[in-house]
Amino acid sequence: MIQGVKIKKLVKYVDDRGFFSELVRDDENLLSEFGQASWSMSYPGVIKAFHYHELQDDLWFFPSGQAQVVLYDLRPDSPTYQETNVYYLGVDNPSLLLIPKMVAHGYRVLGNEPATIIYFTTKSYNPNHPDEKRIPWDDPSIGFDWETKNR
Repeated sequence: MIQGVKIKKLVKYVDDRGFFSELVRDDENLLSEFGQASWSMSYPGVIKAFHYHELQDDLWFFPSGQAQVVLYDLRPDSPTYQETNVYYLGVDNPSLLLIPKMVAHGYRVLGNEPATIIYFTTKSYNPNHPDEKRIPWDDPSIGFDWETKNR
């Protein structure tokens, strides 16, 4: 696992009315500080990749749909430098994924339904100085093959 990445399996408390689940708590030390919470939806087959941040950590959660999440460590001083990790998150695997600063990240929506992502960041978005650096989804230096392998 890329150094600094954390994954938290969510616990659902289910009864005859539905369910309840805590996402993130201040006593879990997942986020070093709170900056912003955001919500986004992407259509089936969409690839949103890659980007990274120099100043903020991200905490991702997919409450609906399915996503293939890809991380790539850009930190030269990290023991996991240039390592790639893949996670499958969504309604079938409700988990939180902490993505440290300087780890490139992106996702592809799997299946036939849109995927919704809710994410928390340690800094608020600043439109005048965005902490959002882009890398093409098919960048050869990362070399990730987004195509599904039929087995």
